[in-house]
Amino acid sequence: MKKVILTVFSLALFVSCVSKKKYVALEEQNQEIKSQLVKERLKNEDLEQKFTEIQNRVDTYHNKINSLTAENNVKLETVEGAVINEETKAKMRKTLENVDPALVSGAKTLKDSMNLAVSHNIQKSMKTESLNDDEDVNVFIDETMVMISVSDKLLFKTASTNISNKADKLFEKLANIIKSEPSIEVYIEGHTDSRSISNSRMKDNWDLSVLRATSVVRKLQNDYGVPPEQLIAAGRSSYHPLAANDSNENRSKNRRTRIALLPDINKFFALMSEQEK
Repeated sequence: MKKVILTVFSLALFVSCVSKKKYVALEEQNQEIKSQLVKERLKNEDLEQKFTEIQNRVDTYHNKINSLTAENNVKLETVEGAVINEETKAKMRKTLENVDPALVSGAKTLKDSMNLAVSHNIQKSMKTESLNDDEDVNVFIDETMVMISVSDKLLFKTASTNISNKADKLFEKLANIIKSEPSIEVYIEGHTDSRSISNSRMKDNWDLSVLRATSVVRKLQNDYGVPPEQLIAAGRSSYHPLAANDSNENRSKNRRTRIALLPDINKFFALMSEQEK
C-alpha cells in the first residue's frame, strides 16, 4: 500500500514539473509575441506619421498653386519644371509673329516656341544698327541658342591674344544682356585657320584658340563686371572651319570667336517682356 501511494505521489510530482515547464515556455512565448506586436504597432504608427507629413506637404503645395491661380485668374502650365501663365504665352506668341515663319513651323512643342521667342529677343537686343553695319559681327539663331560670330579683324591682330578696343561696343551690349539675367550661360569658342603657329607662349593653334577665348572671358569679367560663373571658355583650333583654307579670304572667315548664349527660357522671356513695356 505504501509503495502504491509513493508511486502515485511521484507521478503527480512529475506531471506537475512538466506542466510548469510548459507553462513557463508558453508564458515566454506569449511575452515575445506581445513584444513583437508592440514593435509592429510602433512601426505602423511611425509610417502613418510619415505618410501624414508627406500628405500635408502635398496639400500645402496644391493649396499654394490653387491660391496663385485664383489670385491672378490665369491658367498655369509647366515647361521644364517652371510655371508659366497665359499672359506670358500671349507675349510669346506676339514675339513669334516677328520670327521667320520657317523657324516657327519647326517649333513642335511649347518649349521649342519659348526657346525661339527668347532667342529672337536676344538677337534683337544684340543686332542694333551699330552692329548691323559691321560685317565682322554676325548674330543668328541656331536652334535654341543665339549665336554671335565675331571676326578676327574686329578682335585680334595676327597671332595675338590681345583684344582690340574696336570691339568695346559689342562687349558692352553683350555684357548688359548677360548681367540682366543670371540664368544665361555663355559659351565662348576660339577658332583659327589652318596655318600653324609656334612660339614661346603657344605650341600650336589649340593654344591660340583657347587663349583667345579666355581673353574674351577676362574682358567680360574684368572690364564689364560679368559674373564668371556664367562664362565658359573653349578652343576649337582649326578643326571647325566655315570655308576651305585655300585663300586669304576663306582663312579670314575661319579666324573667328563664336559666342553662344543659352538662356533659361522662362526667366529670360519674362525679363524681356518687362523691358518691352
